[in-house]
Amino acid sequence: MAGALEFEKGISELESKLSELRHLSSNAEVNIAAEVKRLQEKVDAMLKKTYGSLNPWQKVLVARHPERPQTSDYIDALITNFTPLAGDRNFAEDEAIIGGLGQFKGHPVVVMGHEKGKDTDSRIKHNFGMARPEGYRKAARLMRLADRFNLPIITFVDTAGAYPAIEAEERGQSEAIARSLEVSGAVQVPIITTIIGEGGSGGAVALAFANVVMMLEHAVYSVISPEGCASILWRTRDKKEEAAAAQKLTAQDLKKLGIIDAIIPEPLGGAQRNAQTVIAAVGDAIEKSLTPLLSLDGKTIRDKRRSKFLNIGRPPVKT
Repeated sequence: MAGALEFEKGISELESKLSELRHLSSNAEVNIAAEVKRLQEKVDAMLKKTYGSLNPWQKVLVARHPERPQTSDYIDALITNFTPLAGDRNFAEDEAIIGGLGQFKGHPVVVMGHEKGKDTDSRIKHNFGMARPEGYRKAARLMRLADRFNLPIITFVDTAGAYPAIEAEERGQSEAIARSLEVSGAVQVPIITTIIGEGGSGGAVALAFANVVMMLEHAVYSVISPEGCASILWRTRDKKEEAAAAQKLTAQDLKKLGIIDAIIPEPLGGAQRNAQTVIAAVGDAIEKSLTPLLSLDGKTIRDKRRSKFLNIGRPPVKT
């Protein structure tokens, strides 16, 4: 598999052999089908063992895998009649966040999310998914549009964080993120968020102040990257693995802490190995989360969302 991770080295070697065998023509003297089956079973067993015991740092590497499906893939597969909307109406268009109007399973929605890019040119175009202030102002504009026309909002999170550059700070990065959060807390339509890869810092939460927050099984969500955390606490990035473990950034940890609502299982070996399956699973999970919210009035939807976030970290009230 292209882009194999370091801890997948043995699996990658077997997959290469499997690929070679599948390209061989049938030979009466060699039972290729039997050998292919044997190797596939071995690969599956190794994947199950490896992905069943990933440590937090390995989860970070999987979440960052360049072949994981991105927001554009989810939009292409799940949103029909998609019409992209661009610009923040203040300064410029930021392509690190893409969004627009469309239909999700026949229901009109506003959809948006981070886009990292899939090759060198597109990664530069989308700034590796790290939005500038105008990206968050665009997000806030789309949320207001959704509220005006009573359209549910679907967001996908996949970013290392907001763009850490002088020009971004000069144009009000923190204010733009805060404004996005303010609008998220004010709109009276359902917001459903799925963290599909890396959920980093304020750049992630700006699109994740939602009624329902879900994560893919091997996604991560944290206030700072493990490398950044290690640099602050230990003055060296070499402690990134220890930082990842301490941060409780995995979907499993965050579900236990009550920060997210649901974990969406990934195919064996991660989303990067079977994009269609994971996209379908995400679509089903969004539908399941969205349907009950559609019957509620706007004030209740807004108040439930605010209450959900205000209660994070608080002990349950004893009755």
